[in-house]
Amino acid sequence: MQKRVQIFSVVCMLLMASSSLLAQATLKGKVSDDKGEELVAASIGVVGSTLGTITKIDGTYELPLPAGTYIINVSYTGFEAVSQTVTIGNQDVVLDFVVKSTVTNLNEVVISVGSRNTQRTSTDTPLPIDIISARDLVATGQASFDKALMYRVPSFNTVNTPVNDATSLLDPYEIRNMGPSRTLILINGKRKNTSALTYIQTSPGRGETGADISAIPTDAIKRIEILRDGASAQYGSDAIAGVMNIILKDKYDAGSITLNTGVTHKGDGELFGLSINNGANIGAKGFINYTVNLQYQGLANRPGKVDAQGEANDFGAELSTVQSFLSKYPDAGNVNGQPENSAAKFLVNGGMPTGANSEFYYNAAYVYKKVNSFANYRTPYWRTTDEGLLTPAGQPYVGYVPTFEGDLNDYNATIGFRSTSTTNWKTDVSFTTGGNHQLYTVANSRNRGLGKNSPILFKPGGYSFSHNVGNIDVSKALSDNISFAFGTEFRAETFEIIAGDTASYVKGGADSFPGIGENNAGTSTRYNFGGYVDFGFDITKDFLINATARQERYSDFGDAFVWKLSSRYKVVENKLILRGSVSTGFRAPSLHQINLQIAQASFVPGQGIQTKGIVNNRSAQAKLLGVPSLKPEKSTNVTLGIGFNPSKDFSLTVDYFNIQLKDRIVLSSEIGAVGTPEAAALDKVLTDNGIVAVSFFVNGMNTATQGLDVVASYRNIVLGGGKLNINLAGNVMLQNERVGDIINPKLIASAKRTIVDATQEALLLSSRPEFKFILGGDWTLKKVSFNLNNTLFGPTTFRQAGLNENLKTVFETKLVTDLGVNIRLGSNTDLGLNFQNLFNVLPKWNLVALNAAGEAVLKDAAAVKNNINAITFNGRYSNVTYDGSHFSQLGLTFAASLRIRI
Repeated sequence: MQKRVQIFSVVCMLLMASSSLLAQATLKGKVSDDKGEELVAASIGVVGSTLGTITKIDGTYELPLPAGTYIINVSYTGFEAVSQTVTIGNQDVVLDFVVKSTVTNLNEVVISVGSRNTQRTSTDTPLPIDIISARDLVATGQASFDKALMYRVPSFNTVNTPVNDATSLLDPYEIRNMGPSRTLILINGKRKNTSALTYIQTSPGRGETGADISAIPTDAIKRIEILRDGASAQYGSDAIAGVMNIILKDKYDAGSITLNTGVTHKGDGELFGLSINNGANIGAKGFINYTVNLQYQGLANRPGKVDAQGEANDFGAELSTVQSFLSKYPDAGNVNGQPENSAAKFLVNGGMPTGANSEFYYNAAYVYKKVNSFANYRTPYWRTTDEGLLTPAGQPYVGYVPTFEGDLNDYNATIGFRSTSTTNWKTDVSFTTGGNHQLYTVANSRNRGLGKNSPILFKPGGYSFSHNVGNIDVSKALSDNISFAFGTEFRAETFEIIAGDTASYVKGGADSFPGIGENNAGTSTRYNFGGYVDFGFDITKDFLINATARQERYSDFGDAFVWKLSSRYKVVENKLILRGSVSTGFRAPSLHQINLQIAQASFVPGQGIQTKGIVNNRSAQAKLLGVPSLKPEKSTNVTLGIGFNPSKDFSLTVDYFNIQLKDRIVLSSEIGAVGTPEAAALDKVLTDNGIVAVSFFVNGMNTATQGLDVVASYRNIVLGGGKLNINLAGNVMLQNERVGDIINPKLIASAKRTIVDATQEALLLSSRPEFKFILGGDWTLKKVSFNLNNTLFGPTTFRQAGLNENLKTVFETKLVTDLGVNIRLGSNTDLGLNFQNLFNVLPKWNLVALNAAGEAVLKDAAAVKNNINAITFNGRYSNVTYDGSHFSQLGLTFAASLRIRI
């Protein structure tokens, strides 16, 4: 009996224990921000497990949990994560959360660019820094990251070039009108590799190269930090105009699938895109975040009407023959505007704690892009035959249009380890690799020198660039007022010129895009080693002084030493900030500029297409011309600024900048035979090498750039039951011009020629807007938000080849308006609608006289027509001329996106 009682007691205890284990209740509540507004799709997670949920459209959540004690974590993009301990029993538990915004005032975001020392907020830093949130980029509705920046940052400019060959793989961009090669691009604080491409067309950015920022998927970005100041002392070469640091999404909140589409008002340029961003949190601090982006954009064609008389004059054809052809094909079959392109982009960012005060981190990206574009149409009076190679048998010959295909592969990856010692020394050790590889294809063309034996498809070669970078950065707060940092960087670079197939370059090469010959192909390498030291002195809580010095050693040209001093002073209870800096900087000549040697076809007014040559800086031809070896550019930068923050919702900053650049590297104007006695030596070099004209890279000029940057923001204005934020940002160029004489080699100067003619000088110094202002407002009303953005593009000036020397081309000031609407369709779904260039504003240019002789030209209708033909290739590029414009010629464009949280 006693034994039965014992058994019964054990069974009862087991049943009671099991009932306790099976007990379950629901944790529920609401998540709102610090202004009382409900947050939709905020993540609710149980620390240490995979249990979790997200909030509904009204901000509420429900999470069934077994009995026990848990740490509940709430996170939402743009808000501080919060955690709270809760005990679950047999009854439901109500637990509300309030999270504080971190992005309504981006001035308070801790920034990582601008100093190698203690990180500060933008209101604390002595340097002018723009912080662009991911939300701002998405709101533009632009198809790529670089075009989104164009309509968010006044000092940043980029636009599709009218001549679409290799340049269409990545459009040139620049900050403060200083060219693409003088802005350093970082990803999570580490140097991004540059592109393999050197811009050689007569467009902004000519003679330079830059990183392919359009390859970075917008959905992978957390925020952008743009330092508008020279920073060579902190980061080394290239950081003369500024630094762009792209911060990737890190700790996982919620994933998303985004579908994008769009089309221009003419029904072309169609866009289709799919983007997936997802990830996971690993433990309390580890994470992985990845993005996959696939995109296709169709051709958008904007040719002009071609002038028959100009064609007859240029090609020596009978006017009646030209008129007959143009009556059927008014645009002469030309295709220009935005080329067809597709891209696949993959990016991952992750980190994992390896101890209480240490972390292993990594990120990697791979991008494949393909571009299909067209050369100028070869009309039957320009190319009188195709030898029967391109025209189907039995059909009349009407000319042909060569196509250009570009294949681009770009990759970058970083692994690193950062830690904090028991004595508070912070160490960051990392290795970064990256590269850009481009190969080209020319089809529907022929090599005229090979006659009927010519192929009709060519592989003209390409270019490749790669680098490997090692960094060690160490910092410590020596006291409450003094911080100290030092570090080293080793970088090895490789640039390769890839030869094309033989038929692409022999006997004149492929019509439209001659290939790279074996004699021009090759691989070049170099390495450099640098070190820096950085001190920060908080003399008082309001007064800061920062000092940095850097020494670099390059294997191909020697040493460079640069320094920087910056300061900030807060007055009026931190509501007024005075800041400034003075620094020296340098930019090493790129391996591209030292070694590039090619031949390519280009348009010459009055002569049609001619093949010209670029000889590299180390070539025998360059030495015969007296062209010296390239040396680093050197700069002196000064900034002075004021910041005004009278309240948490209003801020105003005004910054003056002055950049004196010495020994600026340029791709010279084409130097051809002169025929005068004093030019005999020059003519002999050109004749002996069998080329019409020659260009080369050289330290050709000194320039001065100064201007003002203005940023104002007024947030949280209550309007109609919603909240309105207004932002005004502007960039005004006070000066961007050459200082002193052009630095001509002696042989060229004695021939009365110049390495920088009016065309090249205008491309370098006046082809970007004189001023640019962006006035934007976003208004949120419950489930709908509106974004209205107005971008004022100031005038730009060109001096195109063939234009009368007494004239210039000026693009008018234009206002482009963009409207965006975001609609919350459900707890996990958003619909975005964008009307880019809402009023279909197009670039407009005018011929402007430089003097009385120019005024006389403008009074002569025939002379005006001849000049217009010269700069538009007889009307083919009538919208933006042959050299480009200050904003896109595509006009009104519709875009839509559907974002689903997962």
